[in-house]
Amino acid sequence: MTIHVIAVHHTTHTCPADPDPHVIDTRRTVLAILDGGPCRTPVTIRCGNTTVQIPCGRHEPRQRQCGACRIIVTEHTVTSTHLHTEVAA
Repeated sequence: MTIHVIAVHHTTHTCPADPDPHVIDTRRTVLAILDGGPCRTPVTIRCGNTTVQIPCGRHEPRQRQCGACRIIVTEHTVTSTHLHTEVAA
């Protein structure tokens, strides 16, 4: 399986319209991609006289993909920053 390791950062704030802290921006950064290797069950595609084999990950739904083609996303870190807003009196 191919594993994508990401870091997530949320920016939150409060405002007069909604005094509870809420997310205004989410950033995701790819930290690493660990390749699962070549496809173990390629799919044969035919169109007229042309035949080609492609990785099952490009054709099959997730539950029918081999372990090498399946993608797993792992959140390495999740951080947040709160923006303090000051309202003029």
